[in-house]
Amino acid sequence: MGEKTANGGSTGTSAGERYSDNKLKHDIRTSNMNAAKKLADAIRTSLGPRGMDKMLVSGNNDVTITNDGATILNKMEVSHPAAKMLVE
Repeated sequence: MGEKTANGGSTGTSAGERYSDNKLKHDIRTSNMNAAKKLADAIRTSLGPRGMDKMLVSGNNDVTITNDGATILNKMEVSHPAAKMLVE
């Protein structure tokens, strides 16, 4: 659990546990930011007056061509939890 200090008290957690906890939090934040950037990249070129169309092919070879960002996001199969929250 905790480390004993020179005066007999406890520090609560060891430095190694704190480091790995902070590293885990950093990795989760980085993963969430990357997921949001990937979603933005997927729809960025379809926005604006010169937006390009996107061709989406589903698993059963159903083809959808659209330049609507909401449609693009709804048709995507997203597995990352933060990306799912952004799509909804």
